[in-house]
Amino acid sequence: MSQITASEQSTHRQDDAPPGADVPASSQGRQPRRLRVSRTTLLVRAAQLVLVAVWLVAWDLTARNQWITPVLAKSPKQSWSYLVAAVENGELWSNAQATMLAVVIAWVLASTVGVVVGITLGLLPTFERILAPFLDAANAMPRIALAPFFIVAFGIGVQAKVALASTLVFFIVLSASRAGVRSADAEWLRLSAVLGAKKRHLFWKVMLPVATPAILASLRLGLIYALLGVVGSELIAAEDGLGQLIAEYSSLFRLEAVYAILLLLAGIAVVLNQVMAAIERRLLRWQPPADH
Repeated sequence: MSQITASEQSTHRQDDAPPGADVPASSQGRQPRRLRVSRTTLLVRAAQLVLVAVWLVAWDLTARNQWITPVLAKSPKQSWSYLVAAVENGELWSNAQATMLAVVIAWVLASTVGVVVGITLGLLPTFERILAPFLDAANAMPRIALAPFFIVAFGIGVQAKVALASTLVFFIVLSASRAGVRSADAEWLRLSAVLGAKKRHLFWKVMLPVATPAILASLRLGLIYALLGVVGSELIAAEDGLGQLIAEYSSLFRLEAVYAILLLLAGIAVVLNQVMAAIERRLLRWQPPADH
């Protein structure tokens, strides 16, 4: 008589079970859950595509019927034509590359400093109380007003763009890192200390894991704000970049080009956010799944 495998036995048990009987979750598997999530994802994506289609139709109708000022009424087809031409002649690629280079540099530098300073302030509450008013005052300053200062100090190259974007990212990451460290449960800390944990163990085993979700969320937000800071600096003065293209075509009233570049920036922001969200989920896979 041939041997029956464990999976076959489980299948037979499920088939032989009377109607209404409870079947163990281990024998049922998790396939229904995966299908449910997949259906939800498909519905979300379909709804998003419908919204995009509706928006494009409304845009096209507005341009065709001149429902707004003719100078502003540029159709999606005109913007697409510019986009294709700009890709073919290399204008879009070179300027997008210059913008993204400044974004990455600003994000890496400001995030590194922001995490270190934020964690330090979270671990030193007295020192934090001394610096808090000055940090709040600096954070309240409108960054775009500092753009002329950075341009005079660093010129119109990549340094000025990095400096302006870094001021945005730094305070976002700093605040989240400081709050994340301070959110560690006092009972956990006391219990760990009673059990003989040293300060370095408390930091690496309790405080840092608790602060990690907040830090990663701030890094994701900081990446988007780095893009905003760089483009804002390019709008004022820059040698190259997508913001510089927007300023140039705005002065020439070529709004179809402006719309195309704005849509490209929106697409870049979506991609960056999705990539960071995937990295965040990967690094935080030790957390229990959220209930939906």
